[in-house]
Amino acid sequence: MSTPSPLLSIRPATIDDVPLIRALIGELAEYERLADAAVATDADLRAQLFGPAPAAEVLIGEVDGEPAGFALFFHNFSTFLGKRGLYLEDLFVRPAARGAGLGKHLMAALARIAVQRDCGRFEWSVLDWNAPAIGFYRRIGAVGMDEWTVQRLEGEALHALASHDAL
Repeated sequence: MSTPSPLLSIRPATIDDVPLIRALIGELAEYERLADAAVATDADLRAQLFGPAPAAEVLIGEVDGEPAGFALFFHNFSTFLGKRGLYLEDLFVRPAARGAGLGKHLMAALARIAVQRDCGRFEWSVLDWNAPAIGFYRRIGAVGMDEWTVQRLEGEALHALASHDAL
């Protein structure tokens, strides 16, 4: 007798999910060895995800009715394509739920959103040491953009440049 397949479901997050989203972000930060960097509060998430001008959207993935992962995404824009794109900021599936197919279901839901919204592309970044994630992305058809590197300004450097007189 075979074990029944788990019931997988994807739903848009609501404001009531903010504590869950923050908890999942914390678990992701632990996995990525960046726990100290995860400083978002419930108030931050409420304001930025569910305020008058939401900066991003979240999908919650469930296995057998229990929250087991999330995807946080937003739109960017391609000047070359003249279309917006869908950018996946974070994808996380709790370790106990890995292998059930939830990650692929979340990615498929995001791909459907990108197609429905006429996005020219769907892209994301992945840590170079995260071989399981890279392997998963290759299996679903993603192509690495090895000639590109991410650049970032934050903290003091961001404020220093912002205060620079452009004249």
